[in-house]
Amino acid sequence: MLADIRSWAHRRPRGFDTMVAAVLCALAVLSTTMAQPPRIVRWPPPTAVAVATLACAALLARRRRPRLTVITTTACTAVLGAMGPAYGYEFGSTLTGPVMAALASLAWHTDSRTAARYTAICALTLLAASALWPPHGPQLRPEQVGLAAFTLVAPAVADSLRSRRDYVTAVEARAEMAIRTREEEARRRVGAERMRIARELHDVVAHHITLAHAQAATADYLLASRPASAQQVMHNLTGTLNTALGELRSTVGLLRERDEPSGPSSEPAPGMARLPDLIASFDQIGLTVTLTQDGATQPLSPGADLTAYRITQEALTNVSKHALTTTAAVHVHYTDSQLVLTVTDDGPPVQVRGTAGYGLIGMRERAHALGGHLHARPRDNTGFEVRAELPTLAPPGHPSAHDKDTP
Repeated sequence: MLADIRSWAHRRPRGFDTMVAAVLCALAVLSTTMAQPPRIVRWPPPTAVAVATLACAALLARRRRPRLTVITTTACTAVLGAMGPAYGYEFGSTLTGPVMAALASLAWHTDSRTAARYTAICALTLLAASALWPPHGPQLRPEQVGLAAFTLVAPAVADSLRSRRDYVTAVEARAEMAIRTREEEARRRVGAERMRIARELHDVVAHHITLAHAQAATADYLLASRPASAQQVMHNLTGTLNTALGELRSTVGLLRERDEPSGPSSEPAPGMARLPDLIASFDQIGLTVTLTQDGATQPLSPGADLTAYRITQEALTNVSKHALTTTAAVHVHYTDSQLVLTVTDDGPPVQVRGTAGYGLIGMRERAHALGGHLHARPRDNTGFEVRAELPTLAPPGHPSAHDKDTP
């Protein structure tokens, strides 16, 4: 029943306000006809009826102008109380109904400080109205104090309900924000994982396809005149493709759930320990790479180890594709907290080399993800240089600090 009334009040607020005003007006008018003990002894005085009607009519504006409604109902109720001795009716709680309704509406639609201030003023006003004009002169009686205190009940209940409503609203807002934050974080993580897998696929495919293309072209050139050499090149091509398939299988395995029983097992990620094998693979296509190192070798985090290997791989792949040279150099320099990796070549000065495509973008993203830096620029005289400065330890919270087997 209560739920039905509440639903109706939400659907028809104007009708609900009119009904409340009519009921309170009827009680106030009825109070002006009664004497103690409670019995009807007279017709309602026209002046009292007019004042009571005005007080209850003001309640129709309680939603739009709650402060003005409180002021109007308080003034009208005080006048009704002051008129009581002249017309012979008691200043009872039924006359204060419009004030209590107005104060409750004010507490619901405003803040606690405003409601408390207006409630105190109303209570003092009603107390003065009942005390200054009793039948035998000014007199403060206990029932008058009780009547003023009774008006505090409605705004106190309304303020409590408003506080609960605000609390529930705040909790719901925090819950919605938490859901949005989790969704945004999930999207961010998915995007970062897709970008990481895209970099891995690009590096694997670009390197091995470049080697396979060069080996296939060499075999085709040697097939007619030097079939034995062509056969050796084809043998190397088979090894290159097998290696490419293995790394692709390992990388694509990242797309599977970690707890999937049938998912492929992850192989250890390549790192600086496999750098000689990487350099040897370029010998098969005619690119001679010189490897030098200085500084005491420092232990690398899994992320730094993989990043250094991939940057070297991509830089040498670019040399083989674009540099028009047969030599390159890789220099590895260790400090206490940093690995400086430099890949250079002595090809002709092509200003646009390394400025387009996804290779350079991927190398920069790898370096920045670890908190490092990457510089790629033409050298002063000839050739091109890629210089990566990587921290030997992963930054706090970086996944590479915990996952050593993810390629």
